[in-house]
Amino acid sequence: MKHTISVLLQNKPGVLSRVTGLFSGRGFNIESLSVAQTLEKDVSCLTLVTSGDSNIIEQITKQLHKLIDIIKVTDISETEYVERDMALIRVKAESTTRAEVLRITDIFRGRVVDVGAKSYAVEVTGSCGKVQAAVDLLRPIGIQEIVRTGTIAMTRAAK
Repeated sequence: MKHTISVLLQNKPGVLSRVTGLFSGRGFNIESLSVAQTLEKDVSCLTLVTSGDSNIIEQITKQLHKLIDIIKVTDISETEYVERDMALIRVKAESTTRAEVLRITDIFRGRVVDVGAKSYAVEVTGSCGKVQAAVDLLRPIGIQEIVRTGTIAMTRAAK
């Protein structure tokens, strides 16, 4: 089962390396990783997606808590949360396929961010499933290049 884990950590050199080293040293896979500074300059938020049963996830969170410079670890999969992923996709767009690429991009509320003589670069943002569905529909047209951000997530506000 996939789990999304949010980690607040000190924004210092080597901290991210220790986190990823913990995963590789124990044979756990990181499926997605995104990290950026928060409102506080010296604190970053790392969002990672990994798979495992409850025992493995518990072991991961306990090991993360032991690392120096880790402030807080939360498995947000256990709560209601909002997630987003973004992809930039360069798609073959010849005269016969341009309209189809634009139609698919519009269906997924994406937008064209670059136009070339024989290709479009489109941006699609949304849940991981939405981004993957857009990729799956554009693939038969001819994806030339794809870059994805990885998942970012935030717990929902209390109602």
